[in-house]
Amino acid sequence: MGPDLALIRLLQLASPALPIGMYSYSQGMERAVDDGWIFNEAGAGEWIAGLMERGQVRLDVPVLLRLHAAWSDGDLDAVERWSRTLLAFRETAELRAEDRQTGQALARVLEALAVGQAGEWIRSPAATFATLCSLAAVEWAIPARQAAQGYLWSWLENQVLCAVKLVPLGQAAGQRLLRDLASEIPNLVERSAELDDGQIGGSAFGLALASSRHEMQYSRLFRS
Repeated sequence: MGPDLALIRLLQLASPALPIGMYSYSQGMERAVDDGWIFNEAGAGEWIAGLMERGQVRLDVPVLLRLHAAWSDGDLDAVERWSRTLLAFRETAELRAEDRQTGQALARVLEALAVGQAGEWIRSPAATFATLCSLAAVEWAIPARQAAQGYLWSWLENQVLCAVKLVPLGQAAGQRLLRDLASEIPNLVERSAELDDGQIGGSAFGLALASSRHEMQYSRLFRS
């Protein structure tokens, strides 16, 4: 598979049209808006940038890179270990459920696309979105750093779409946030790649509080 086709496959993997239900998760943002923590474009940008810095860069992306390496090496024990490690870092029940459900949903999609080994993860309690993204990336010859950039872009786009709906923000404001925050993605992925195993781990207390409170929110649009 040439680099052009690998890029096309990456666009498919990062597309919001991917049928895994990602649009139904806000990762605590719904509660943060309801509690008045986020109420304008600037606040939404600070919230999303903070989660990128304290969560994605320090946890999700470095684990994704290790999962990519493990799939490439055929090291299924390492795949299982890193997948469970990522789930263990999720600080609330709904964040764990989100990761597991989107991972299992992506496994079903990849099985339908004849991606080998994906079917084994459809009902796996250790499934995460990063686990199956990295499997698809290896199957489709997407380099690790490009896969990480696509993963981070997909997460960012979903968060901005949530902000547009919840704050609410205009479409132009959403595009400004995407432009400004996405410009950091290449540097953020490089920072993640420099972390050794002992440095992996991130905690965003605001996210944990918002997510735990969201689990009990009386009226809500999103599942997390």
